[in-house]
Amino acid sequence: MGIQEIMIVGSGLMGSGIAQVCAQAGRDVLLYDVSDEALQKALKSIEWSVGKLIEKGALSETRATIIDRIKTIQDPSAGKDVDLVIEAVFEQCELKQELFRRLDGICRQETLFASNTSAIPITDLAAVTGRANKFMGLHFFSPVPMMQAVEVVRGTATADDTLASGLNFVRGLGKEPIQVNRDVSGFVINRINFPSAIEAMRLVEEGVATVEDIDKGLRLASGRKMGIFETGDMVGLDVTYGALMSMYQETGDGRWYPPLLLRRKVKAGHLGRKTGIGWYSYHPDGTRK
Repeated sequence: MGIQEIMIVGSGLMGSGIAQVCAQAGRDVLLYDVSDEALQKALKSIEWSVGKLIEKGALSETRATIIDRIKTIQDPSAGKDVDLVIEAVFEQCELKQELFRRLDGICRQETLFASNTSAIPITDLAAVTGRANKFMGLHFFSPVPMMQAVEVVRGTATADDTLASGLNFVRGLGKEPIQVNRDVSGFVINRINFPSAIEAMRLVEEGVATVEDIDKGLRLASGRKMGIFETGDMVGLDVTYGALMSMYQETGDGRWYPPLLLRRKVKAGHLGRKTGIGWYSYHPDGTRK
């Protein structure tokens, strides 16, 4: 099945980024959120990002042409006939399941469902719907317009043609699919990256090195464009915490339990760029102090 019209559920950092790359690839996008304020903020962010890419010569179409492909909605029933739904809300299993139950009763049976979850098993989310065979994971990485990899995750009941549609869809966005054949919590990339992030937090807890020096070392010695803590602030400390807790609860493996420093920061509301303070402090325009 060709995927032309997509509904993105959630207009935050990830949802707006996914909406942008879909529109840039010529797809029609319905961007759904319960908050009009959040939707307007997302549109402004997308307009800015598209403008920057045009300035760099990375896009041949005008900003207006791309933005016109995105329609904001506050009623999910407007997306009942879309080809694909991509959920990109907070990393909480119960919230995602509640959304998919509702969407399952709204969308036509042919509609494919996907979650952008970074850690929750796809099978757990698909189980609350009547279309587990049409359900997959499409895990984009932040910032979505810049990162080329997308994990395409097969749930226990995901049909072969659903997975093939997901792989083709990702390629059609100009990105590279990473096929995940077994539905394990955290999938592939986070199973590799999270141990490093946890160890970096523990090194800060123990006074071995500062946040700044660890990030500097990773950029200079490992060739990373952003350090672990810089990336964490962009993604959101609450998102990292939610993903780690999901992995810990799913596996019972203590190595995934969030470090004390991360837990304290989340409780204090120090969630990264979006709150003005996380591992670093930020000015209102998002630049670092």
